[in-house]
Amino acid sequence: MTSPSTQAGPDSGLTNTDYLKQVLTARVYDVAIESNLDPARALSRRLGNQVFLKREDQQPVFSFKLRGAYNKMAHLTPEQLRNGVICASAGNHAQGVSLSAQKLGTRAVIVMPVTTPQLKVDAVKALGGEVVLEGESYSDAYDHSVKLQREQGLTFIHPFDDPLVIAGQGTIAMEILRQHQGALNAIFVAIGGGGLISGVASYIKAVRPDIKVIGVQMIDSDAMAQSVTAGKRVTLTDVGLFADGTAVKLAGEETFRVTRALVDEFIRVDTDAVCAAIKDVFIDTRSIVEPSGAMAVAAIKQYVSTHGTQGETYAAILSGANMNFDRLRFVAERAEVGEEREALFAVTVPEERGSFRRFCEYIDKLPGGPRNVTEFNYRISEAAAAGRAHVFVGLTTHSRGESPQIASALEQQGFPTLDLTQDELAKEHVRYMIGGHSPLAHNERLLRFVFPERPGALMKFLSLMRPNWNISLFHYRNQGADYGHILVGMQVPETDDQAFRLFLDELGYPWVEETNNPVYKLFLK
Repeated sequence: MTSPSTQAGPDSGLTNTDYLKQVLTARVYDVAIESNLDPARALSRRLGNQVFLKREDQQPVFSFKLRGAYNKMAHLTPEQLRNGVICASAGNHAQGVSLSAQKLGTRAVIVMPVTTPQLKVDAVKALGGEVVLEGESYSDAYDHSVKLQREQGLTFIHPFDDPLVIAGQGTIAMEILRQHQGALNAIFVAIGGGGLISGVASYIKAVRPDIKVIGVQMIDSDAMAQSVTAGKRVTLTDVGLFADGTAVKLAGEETFRVTRALVDEFIRVDTDAVCAAIKDVFIDTRSIVEPSGAMAVAAIKQYVSTHGTQGETYAAILSGANMNFDRLRFVAERAEVGEEREALFAVTVPEERGSFRRFCEYIDKLPGGPRNVTEFNYRISEAAAAGRAHVFVGLTTHSRGESPQIASALEQQGFPTLDLTQDELAKEHVRYMIGGHSPLAHNERLLRFVFPERPGALMKFLSLMRPNWNISLFHYRNQGADYGHILVGMQVPETDDQAFRLFLDELGYPWVEETNNPVYKLFLK
């Protein structure tokens, strides 16, 4: 039996040369294909640099994860294969382990949180995996998998922190250099636990050390980047869940050691940039990758913008394409903002005859030429008594970074304007619920929550509330993900501030308070 805690670590003793040998001899092609390295022609023209896409979305399980899983499992002893394997995963690793077990004729137990969407559960079962649903989070599922491993003599297949898993993922770098033997300035790699970038960096730095290896993380899930900066592994309290394939609170021990030594640079990207990158990939390939799969493309765009490069050559690893169809609505909406093709504003217009017409006429006269209105929300409110009307406006843009100039131009025409293009509250909720102030909403506190998408999540919230607190506002919009973004207004007496803090701690859902956000004060308060 192999313990999860002994899979790898800072004392693994593997040198860069050792990893090179392991990559060269990795057993992955019984299940994996040599994925294409396709030129992104439209994106390359826009950026003035040559961009290639390593198409790991083409793998049988639509992700690179089966490379490392199979390489690890192909090295197990006959006795270990007879006993079977186990992993904890709600995503791509689960499918990689299941397919690998099917190929090797061994039993695979996959422990998944009860919050896992049925689509993913069914995908694992279709590949022969024995699904065990346990706990509300990955941590709960992992703890249960360790218990089952010990009880049943199974071998744990770690998703990233294992030298054989790392070597399996490193075959991607080997293929890139075989497929493109010309100049290559940098390879961009998404990071979760660090298995993929550790394998890629180990091979690249042993064979072509002149090529930069650039790690990419979401701004709200950057455990590896923070760890490298701190010189030790850092555990995040919470992680963003949009790019769920890389939402890891703690990087691996071995992956931290390798990444710290070999990776040249880290870039952090946000949700809007990733949505825009998903669209970029679609334009060039007519394929839809998952958020984690598009992170490398988002980073290339950010890198070119920051450094002003021209004529260089980059490769982005499209790490996966396990995207829920229902999420496409959200991606499409946010892609325009991420590419800065749309800007959002709160504009105060005089509540008088002709003012709306004057405002609309001026939109056609904005500097830079006419632009389309993408959104326009207005509702009469108490502001009318003071001679003002607040409107929520979306406008197309002609180039990046235009929103401050548009806001300034509107201000100069006598329309006080608040630029909301980067305001998460405005983009996520307020644009769908313009309604005006309620005179009944005394002592209202506004909070954004992330609820797990499972039965009982709302009841937990309601059962922990004190009886004298009241919900004064509630907005939820399904995005086809494993979690939901909820906006809640709660009437809480000032004397209950400490009790309110205890309520939030006991609830345990990620939250951000927006009570002082100016867009709330304009449209909802």
